Amino acid sequence: MEELWPLGAGSRSYASRFHAFAEDVVARLPFGLDRVVPPTLVGYVVINGSTFALDLGLLTALHGGLHVALPIAFTVAYVTAFATSYVLNRRLNFRSHAPVGKQLVVYAAAVCVNYLAFILGLATALSAIGLEYHLARVVAGMCEAVYMYAALRWVVFR
Repeated sequence: MEELWPLGAGSRSYASRFHAFAEDVVARLPFGLDRVVPPTLVGYVVINGSTFALDLGLLTALHGGLHVALPIAFTVAYVTAFATSYVLNRRLNFRSHAPVGKQLVVYAAAVCVNYLAFILGLATALSAIGLEYHLARVVAGMCEAVYMYAALRWVVFR
């Protein structure tokens, strides 16, 4: 049995295993989707689905439990989730070896646009017009998912 965190030169890295998992999922897609869906999209869905759950959990704890103002709760939860997303996508999904500095600046710019448009803009507006804040965040999350995958694939980790 292989170790989860391989140390030896002959074992596969965690990133290689993650990519192989994504390739396996793509290979099993029906209707010819295996020819059009890249493994990085599957990896993105797994990673960002998990970090979105982290985002919603923090949002609930901050706003629902601690009664932090909604824009502040959105912001803290969002920043935590996207920092986690960057690290996991860089290492596991896109397996980038580019210098972190420039890449992080480009990522930060993409995240800022995303934050202003979808988190503060759309999610706050939807909750202001009466949509429950979790649902507002989910709707904004669907929009941001499309934008951020495109930004990661074709700009940040190209």
